[in-house]
Amino acid sequence: MQPVPNSSPDRSENAGPEEVLAELRSRAAEANINEKTLLATDYLNHFNEFVMVLDLIPDMPDCFEDAEAWQPKNYQDHFRDSAFSAKDLAIEAYDHSPAEYRDQFESLVDMINSLIPKGLDRVRSAIDEGNADRVGLECANTSKTLQKLMDLVSAVINGENPTIDQQGIDAILDD
Repeated sequence: MQPVPNSSPDRSENAGPEEVLAELRSRAAEANINEKTLLATDYLNHFNEFVMVLDLIPDMPDCFEDAEAWQPKNYQDHFRDSAFSAKDLAIEAYDHSPAEYRDQFESLVDMINSLIPKGLDRVRSAIDEGNADRVGLECANTSKTLQKLMDLVSAVINGENPTIDQQGIDAILDD
């Protein structure tokens, strides 16, 4: 297996957007980056880490502090801090991701980032009440909702364009 190109090859300064996009897609084909969207599912690891900690809280309440310490991280910052083999390509390609995917991706990520503190507030309230059953319920509900949204983000990253209107989003959040 050949190493994944991780940095931008010398490009002619006269290369137009179409040529740049074609070159990025060619390089993405050799990495774990979707050629169509120029996005990588590795970004979801940032949220998966939070969900794993959240799922531990009912049995290990001390993990709540770890969950509270979690901070949102944008796509490019995630890759700057990651060990992903094609992280430089992921960072570069993000700016060229087609708007039809990147806009929906960013909207869903914003929803996840706004849901996490709300879920933590409900978990904190249950912990403060000393209600172990409610702690488990709040963790499970938040985890389930986050996973549904992460599934939508994954679909976008993988080139599907799930259509979800506000009613569909409300149904996920109210579930």
